[in-house]
Amino acid sequence: MQMDKTKMHLLEQNKDSDFVSYYGLNVEPLFIDFIEKELLPNIDCDANKFWSELALIIDDFSSINTDLLNFRDQLQDKINEWCKQQDGNIIDELSYTEFLKKIGYIEPVGEPFQIETENVDSEISLIAAPQLVVPLSNARFAIKAGNARWGSLFDALYGSDVIPNIGDHQSGDEYNSKRGQAVIDYAFDFLDRAIPLKKGSHIDIDYYHVDISNGEGQFFAILTNGKKIKLENRNQFIGWSDQKNKKSLLFENNNLHIELKIDPDHAVGKQAPGNICDIILESAVTTIMDCEDSVAAVDTEDKVNVYRNWLGLMLGSLSVEIEKSGQIFSRCLNNDRVFTSIRGEKINLPGRALMLVRNVGYHMKTDMITDKKGEPVYEGILDAVITTACVLAGRQKSKIFVNSKEGSIYIVKPKIHGPQEAKLFDDILTRVEQLFDLPKYTIKVGLMDEERRTTCNLQECIRAIKNRVVFINTGFLDRTGDEIHTSMYLGPMCEKEKIKQELWFDSYEDQNVDIGIRCGFIGKAQIGKGMWAKPDEYKEMMETKIEHPKSGANCAWVPSPTAATLHAIHYHDVCVKTYQERIKLRNHNYLQNILNPPVTSTKYLMPQIIQNELDNNIHSILGYVVHWIDRGVGCSKVLDINNIYLMEDRATLRISCQHVANWLLHKVCNKEQVLNILYRMANYVDEQNNATQFYNKLVDDDKESYAFQATYDLIFQGCDYANGYTEKILHKYRKLEKIRINQHKQKRETTQNAESL
Repeated sequence: MQMDKTKMHLLEQNKDSDFVSYYGLNVEPLFIDFIEKELLPNIDCDANKFWSELALIIDDFSSINTDLLNFRDQLQDKINEWCKQQDGNIIDELSYTEFLKKIGYIEPVGEPFQIETENVDSEISLIAAPQLVVPLSNARFAIKAGNARWGSLFDALYGSDVIPNIGDHQSGDEYNSKRGQAVIDYAFDFLDRAIPLKKGSHIDIDYYHVDISNGEGQFFAILTNGKKIKLENRNQFIGWSDQKNKKSLLFENNNLHIELKIDPDHAVGKQAPGNICDIILESAVTTIMDCEDSVAAVDTEDKVNVYRNWLGLMLGSLSVEIEKSGQIFSRCLNNDRVFTSIRGEKINLPGRALMLVRNVGYHMKTDMITDKKGEPVYEGILDAVITTACVLAGRQKSKIFVNSKEGSIYIVKPKIHGPQEAKLFDDILTRVEQLFDLPKYTIKVGLMDEERRTTCNLQECIRAIKNRVVFINTGFLDRTGDEIHTSMYLGPMCEKEKIKQELWFDSYEDQNVDIGIRCGFIGKAQIGKGMWAKPDEYKEMMETKIEHPKSGANCAWVPSPTAATLHAIHYHDVCVKTYQERIKLRNHNYLQNILNPPVTSTKYLMPQIIQNELDNNIHSILGYVVHWIDRGVGCSKVLDINNIYLMEDRATLRISCQHVANWLLHKVCNKEQVLNILYRMANYVDEQNNATQFYNKLVDDDKESYAFQATYDLIFQGCDYANGYTEKILHKYRKLEKIRINQHKQKRETTQNAESL
């Protein structure tokens, strides 16, 4: 029965709690303040309408959400029983496929179709480039990511291991001119590939010149031998800017811009050919602001902070104070970049990345709002409403910082299992559009292909959102965790590194590209690849990640602005559309390989292999969880067992926990062995973090921290949690840790007050 939307909203304090009742919802006051004082005034939305419609949306979709989660569990139970019946035998792939079809895990494939998404920004539809993913909970990271559309190639090279930091090329407190020369050599070699001259090399240029005497800007360069040289492709020169002696020249290659900054008085400009003091590359053209795996938001305080940062980004008002070299300054979003075109017209290029927001999955709940029974509501439903409203605020109130020139809103939806779950999100977004009087299909969807059931039904998942889809991405980390959990009872898994070498992995990656192309993504939507998880190993990244654009993917994830600038080089060297056109001719059926689980036999797992694998996994879990629980950091650079930094988030955690749980289940190892490693690695992780301020030891005087207890549960209860997701345990112990921190703070303040009296 529909509520009367015309009556005044019910607003009364709940006698038994701090919650406030709105149309059957019990809402935390902190969340109410954010909505009614910060969000709604920016979208000119009446509070009565908002709360009543939100209550209806939650009521209408919660039971469907619950039913779909229950269906996941039912399917997994059936798969578990089937796996147990195999009793370690090699599975018959045809029989396995038929079984999965019979239980509804694999759904029938419909007729071929093309996606019908409209009003997609060129950053998604036409430009192949890196995609930066950052936790939205960290305002400083979010602003840096928004500004990572443009990056200094000189800085990226000088500050990374692309130029080996050895011998005469070592960096230090002072500028090393020999290292600087190596940077120049690398960068100018890139220029010769990206914007080649008709003859000669950019390294031989004396100066660059723009001739405007004929009314149209003509670019040419003068070599050191006096010869006048033009570009091999004159259309690559787009425009320029000129401020006193400082000039900028703008070029384009593969739809990406390159800016040459020229300053003969600059320390680098004096040294470099053509007085180029820097090369600025268009880098992270799109950025995903993450509310999910890289975020630790466990209560109202945390979640409101996430929403507030997203609202600030959309309004262009978000800023943070930064201290650098003793100076304090405010960092905010960049303005657009202004140039003069070759015809003398003004060119405005966006100064910021096009921002997408990743919501949480269907399985997440939040006690920021509870229903009539006092049960937490589904956080994903709330995310869809609030993140959309924040974008709408930016569209209505910000005249400078416009995220989408096409008027679209971009939401990435993770952890979808199959077509029915994709359809549910389409239905939810339709209702959200109705709430805010938006045209249907204003909200576009990025679909994460990171669960095996979605992989097996990818085409039908895309069909369910064919008017919204702008992005599919192989989230191979979560996909690996789900691969282990789905086949948990079939047998022991290979070592983690070998899992990626099994048949399913390449087939999964290739199928994602093939289906995207088959469904009409070329020129309309992104086909993405996963994260580079070694944030300091850029030389290795430059050697390997070029395979992503060559695979036909027009974006791939990077963990930092520096990585984005370096990875952008690959999209200059590779024309992705050319590779996509070749892949069009491919006609493979990957399903049998995808359904080939990465199991092994205990006879191939030698004692030393087992020991090394357990050491690595358990160390990785502890190293990540201690920051999650103690500091509320959902994504962090964590030292591995060999003291190499790796980027860890809940996806990597899911893999490690599931892997150890699988080996325990199949008696590859035993509980006593795992416990011994837990305590030994806890001491090692404590040693690695001994310089971290306010660090709490995992085990101190035989007292186990909440982080240690969380790790224990993640491992020994790993088989029991749906799909191997880690959030329930992490949230439980982070809340306990926050209580402990607050109690300690109150005790300290009480002591200080007593002393002052």
